Amino acid sequence: MSPRPPTASAIEIAAAVNAGQSARVAVEAALARAEADTLNAIIRVHRARALAAADAVDTRIKAGESLPLAGVPIAVKDNVLVRGIEANACSKILKGFVSPYTATAVARLEAAGAIVIASTNMDEFAMGSSNETSVFGPVKNPVDPTRIPGGSSGGSAAAVAAGIVPVALGSDTGGSIRQPAGLCGAVGYKPTYGLVSRYGLIAFGSSLDQIGPITSTVADAALVTSIMGGADAHDATCAPRTHAELAAATASLSPSSALRGLKIGIVPEHAEGLQPGVRARLDAAKTALIAAGAQLVEVRLPHEKAAVAVYYVLATGEASSNLSRFDGVRYGHRTAKPETLGELYAKSRGEGFGREVRRRIMLGTYVLSTGYYDAYYKKAQQVRRLICNDYANAFAQCDLLLGPVSPTTAFKLGEKLSDPLQMYLSDIFTIATNLAGVPAISVPFGADATGLPVGLQLQAPQWADALLLRAAAGLMALSA
Repeated sequence: MSPRPPTASAIEIAAAVNAGQSARVAVEAALARAEADTLNAIIRVHRARALAAADAVDTRIKAGESLPLAGVPIAVKDNVLVRGIEANACSKILKGFVSPYTATAVARLEAAGAIVIASTNMDEFAMGSSNETSVFGPVKNPVDPTRIPGGSSGGSAAAVAAGIVPVALGSDTGGSIRQPAGLCGAVGYKPTYGLVSRYGLIAFGSSLDQIGPITSTVADAALVTSIMGGADAHDATCAPRTHAELAAATASLSPSSALRGLKIGIVPEHAEGLQPGVRARLDAAKTALIAAGAQLVEVRLPHEKAAVAVYYVLATGEASSNLSRFDGVRYGHRTAKPETLGELYAKSRGEGFGREVRRRIMLGTYVLSTGYYDAYYKKAQQVRRLICNDYANAFAQCDLLLGPVSPTTAFKLGEKLSDPLQMYLSDIFTIATNLAGVPAISVPFGADATGLPVGLQLQAPQWADALLLRAAAGLMALSA
């Protein structure tokens, strides 16, 4: 087992640069770590661009600016666009595609002084729970390289947990930020749907996708999200709100002051079927929360048992529609010498998409087809509404929900590749969050008997992100 190397937080790096240290110090160190990566977490290093950006930050600081993320090196998941940088969503079908624009979330971070140093590995088109479906090969868990890091944002989680960067961006459609963060021992935050613009995110499931940060501290996650969030004219699903309060949500709080008086909902079913090590850490968290002054309240999510089925109808239906644009005509992979237009489409997509993506496109096309739409897609939307109602009822009784991120710690590479259903169940505790659009965060809470990290999840009502972050900082402090 490899311990995580010590790395300065984003807040500490920005403070040093604002005080006069050159941004190049942090950036060059991060570039060296990225170039020495042995986990396959980093698929591209952007050295020249990053050093030029560091010099630009130094110029702005000398001119009297104070930048909240001055000189902070960040890594970006391969489905989040940055102008002039290749982005493939780790798929052969987008090989060679260079983005003509920058995602709103990244543009706002760069304006605040952050510097993109690398692109991170991911499951192809964000479809996977283990980061084993990437065209670049699997990512290794930094704690135990024989195990998976989780997915689909496994490269971003591994990069933070290994100390390569203090901040990495991921995308979360059904747990793809929280689950890998939990399995690697990092903080993974999925904001309320609509808090962060999706403009510049290569779409998987548009009603579920959300960009969010993976960090080593809750305070960093809060600061980064406060900068990324807010209305965006390019994204009609992004709410017209400001989120400056998030940055202050974790400031100067002891665990007791962060947690005292909160009602924490416990769903009994979330304690079922857990590995012993995960169960032990969940029980320890409950005991620690009570000692810190929180009150535990039993609540129910009666329709959550249908969440995995609902998700794999809705998400695959949306994926089928979103991925129809990758047809070998406008950009990306094109098959050699097709004889007909139909052959161009079929062969380009068959050659360009991996097995898991093809599986989900076929399932999505089926549930959207004439004769099956009402039976599957419409029915799934109706059950989704019931799940949303369950969350509303639960939050009428409590402030937050506590549970595991994953039923197990990180499993061995290759262990579940031949059994897609078992792989899908890795996200059983995270999927309902996306269906309801509520915010959730994974925080590391110790390890099992073998030293593998255990992540615990807190969920909050829509737009209660500041409360969520405050409680998460308190919970993480209790694990120390």
